[in-house]
Amino acid sequence: MLLLLTVHLAAALAAPALVSVLGRRAFWVLALAPASAAVWALTWTQQVQAGKGPVEQVEWIPALGLELTFRLDTLSWFMTLVVGGVGALVLVYCAGYFSPTAHGLGRFGGVFVAFAGAMLGLVTADDMLLLFVFWELTTVTSYVLIGHYAERKASRRAAMQAIVITTAGGLAMLVGVVLLGEAAGTYRMSEVIADPPMGAATTAAIVCLLLGAATKSALLPFHFWLPAAMAAPTPVSAYLHAAAMVKAGVYLVARFAPAFATQPVWRWTVVVLGCGTLLLGGYRALRQHDLKLVLAFGTVSQLGLLILLVGLGTQATALAGLAMIGAHAMFKASLFLVVGVVDAATGTRDLRRLSGVGRELPLTALAGGLATASMIGLIPFAGYVAKEAGLEGIVHLDEGALGTVVLVAFSVGSVLTVAYGLRLWWGAFATKPAVVPESTAGDPAQGPPLHEGAHEDATPAPITHPTLLLVWPAMILAVLGLAVALLPQLGEHLLAPYADTYPLGEPGHLVLWAGFTPVFALTVGILAAGALLFVVRARVERWQSGLYRGPEADSVYRKFMRRLDDLAADVTAVTQRGSLPLYLGVVLLVFVGSVAGVILTQTTVAEPVTRWDHPGQLVFAAVAVTSAILAARARRRLKAVILLGIGGYAVAGIFLLHGAPDLALTQVLVETVTLVVFVLVLRRLPPYFSDRPLAASRWVRLGLGLAVGLTVAGIALVAPGARVHAPVSEHFAEEAVAWGGGKNIVNVTLVDIRAWDTMGEISVLLVAATGVASLVFLSRRGGAIFRAGDAPDDRAVWGGSDDPMAALRRPPGSTQQPAPSSASRDRLWLSAGRTLAPQRRSVIFEVVVRLLFHTMLVYSIYLLFSGHNAPGGGFAAGLVTGIALIVRYLAGGRYELGEAAPVQPGLLLGLGLFLSAGVGLLAQLVGGSVLQSWIIDIHLPVVGDIHLVTSLFFDVGVYLVVVGLVLDILRSLGAEIDRRAETGEDDQSVDEELAEADRLLAEKVGGGPS
Repeated sequence: MLLLLTVHLAAALAAPALVSVLGRRAFWVLALAPASAAVWALTWTQQVQAGKGPVEQVEWIPALGLELTFRLDTLSWFMTLVVGGVGALVLVYCAGYFSPTAHGLGRFGGVFVAFAGAMLGLVTADDMLLLFVFWELTTVTSYVLIGHYAERKASRRAAMQAIVITTAGGLAMLVGVVLLGEAAGTYRMSEVIADPPMGAATTAAIVCLLLGAATKSALLPFHFWLPAAMAAPTPVSAYLHAAAMVKAGVYLVARFAPAFATQPVWRWTVVVLGCGTLLLGGYRALRQHDLKLVLAFGTVSQLGLLILLVGLGTQATALAGLAMIGAHAMFKASLFLVVGVVDAATGTRDLRRLSGVGRELPLTALAGGLATASMIGLIPFAGYVAKEAGLEGIVHLDEGALGTVVLVAFSVGSVLTVAYGLRLWWGAFATKPAVVPESTAGDPAQGPPLHEGAHEDATPAPITHPTLLLVWPAMILAVLGLAVALLPQLGEHLLAPYADTYPLGEPGHLVLWAGFTPVFALTVGILAAGALLFVVRARVERWQSGLYRGPEADSVYRKFMRRLDDLAADVTAVTQRGSLPLYLGVVLLVFVGSVAGVILTQTTVAEPVTRWDHPGQLVFAAVAVTSAILAARARRRLKAVILLGIGGYAVAGIFLLHGAPDLALTQVLVETVTLVVFVLVLRRLPPYFSDRPLAASRWVRLGLGLAVGLTVAGIALVAPGARVHAPVSEHFAEEAVAWGGGKNIVNVTLVDIRAWDTMGEISVLLVAATGVASLVFLSRRGGAIFRAGDAPDDRAVWGGSDDPMAALRRPPGSTQQPAPSSASRDRLWLSAGRTLAPQRRSVIFEVVVRLLFHTMLVYSIYLLFSGHNAPGGGFAAGLVTGIALIVRYLAGGRYELGEAAPVQPGLLLGLGLFLSAGVGLLAQLVGGSVLQSWIIDIHLPVVGDIHLVTSLFFDVGVYLVVVGLVLDILRSLGAEIDRRAETGEDDQSVDEELAEADRLLAEKVGGGPS
């Protein structure tokens, strides 16, 4: 089964390439994927009948009990035949249906095969969570297939409607799966069905499961999405809405009926949904004029019938339901394909404009006639055998009034099926007089126009003869509906093992002729009543048009969605006000309100509580608290940033006194880099938070900050007392030496014990750097690197000569600046010093930077290599290198940054992530697990003993990512903003935006530009 799913996935991925090479013939190749599933199922027929079908299990996350389990029993075997066989024929049909120049065939073929694979996984999954995954995959792929004609509004609307409804039902189904799995203690479906749990949780789970089935199988009141989905290409309708997707809900009911059919909530829900959908779909099909809409509402009706048969819980109706699933797949898929042939030959699906098509297309008419005969239940077709078995089971249903209601609904629904089935074939193929149809414009019952040629014109549509490739897939399915009916005992033998698992009634039988029984008399009466209803079809249509229809489900859905959009807009207008302080305030208030109350009332503080270990801790804590209070009251942005930095350095002091030098070092470096980043950003912001007096708001911020701080402190006090298990870090010290080869527990934890966390964190750093750069760079991110030699001699802001009087000695009108003299060049401490204006230079700063830069780089390398056994590591080393680049930039400007690091930051970011991930994958090549470290101890004659751990290379990747992040921030928030400020691009863009706003305002008031 896993191999078959892999085949479907490979075919789906290869579909675009196949179509580009083979054109429409690629569908022949793609058809091999679902065909292989059907052939595979046939090879297992005997074993499945003996109850020895294959079971495949792959453990995914054993600790959580998550596994990929597939199982082939009678029901899944039968559904695999349906999904694979019909899917292969429909794909072959696609080779003749689509134009050679049709757009998007590669995508269509790939998604179609992916859908077939998802259905295969759905019907063979034995794990309920895995079932839900495939369930949602069918939802997504069907959304793409229904909306294939993306340029058409009807297709986009139908696709969105289908995914909204089926996804909502899928979420409800997920709730039911979780409730049921937790109640049963297992998510294995076979075990749940063998020993079903009971109780209120199970009842709620049943309702949720049936809700999911109702949305997927278009049951009342969610039936309206299926007719709207007829805007999809005909092959999609033939497969998804006749043999595959809508059968998923039927399959779900059939799968769980043996366990829960005796529950009252199950029985009444199945009867109400089944009978109501059966009658409503048949009634609506009688008044449609588009052939696909007739079939669509007919499908809705028969889905209600299928749910009724497989969900009642008796063995007889279950056998009839399984037989009807196969019969319906054959005749309904065949009829959809036939309608596609008629549409291709005539250019319309309006049965009022079709006349004489049967004379011109006799084979198509024959295929349609055979399929229609099976649909309405004529002998000797599969539909007749299944309906006879269903009637027999319902007649002997010992349920009192409930049995009577079901029998009446079944009979009336069958009468409607006969009437709209005859109307369908007559409308498609009969020779009719030219009668001007009455206008149906604005009739919601007709749904959206599905074809541009289906206009109200009495002129018969011209007929062209399509290729036989379009006809024989439909003919095969129609003939199969006749062939399988001639072997009813074989069908009973194959399907009875699953029907016998149902809890109620006696076993049923599939027979072609049972004699002149009351059930046969009832069948004759149904056929006669349906034929009579067809004969008086004109009167029936007039009668239907005169009745009050009530609110259309489709209109109710659209109104509901509009109201939901309006509500969402109103809620968004209140909650999303564009104020970051408001957002943070709401989050923090909810945090305090939800946590603080629990801490005060439901917890106790662990004893004893140590106030401090060293008096210095109290000093640092006082500094941190004081700086935080002053920052909350500050109005100047720079003042608040500096105060925050002071608080951060004070926290680093607390870390140091607690014996955590690694944390202290990292905290100091992070605060330093953060302070510089804040200053770079503040250059483009007003100096004050607001020009208005905000004394009240400052007190609010202060109070909220104190509340949050006290809440977090309370958590820190009560959390140790709530621990019930030993901490995971208890053995980190031993593991760091034994497995990580280092004595620095912090660094070994980052690069070895919890390397997956570090991998995720450096990935986040890369994404953050990309986000910052995308907000600043207007064109492309990888711009030119500014070097000192590229700087023009005359700078508006940063440029200038070392000689302040040089500008006064220039000739009038000259814009060139004389090159610096050799003496001037000798005085340059930094390469890009000459690019700075004299008033912006600091010789002392340049000298200090030149003396310290290389020392800082050497120190960072030391931290990188010593971090495994001493304070340091790749993160701290990268921050030290980043600070070295920062001081070069602050001392010499953007050109000096280019001299210090003439490399694109994206290269460092990508190389670092690639190196860390590559080291993690390299371990697998030598038989280890992902991110496993290896300890190598070697002796070199001159150097001596070398202790090397492969996690060092992972740490080097972290180092490169951090350096790339800092460099990217300097290039975006520093160098790029400098360049735009010097060239006036920011001011120019602001002026252009103001001018455009002024022009639009002038147009609105009717005047000229101001």
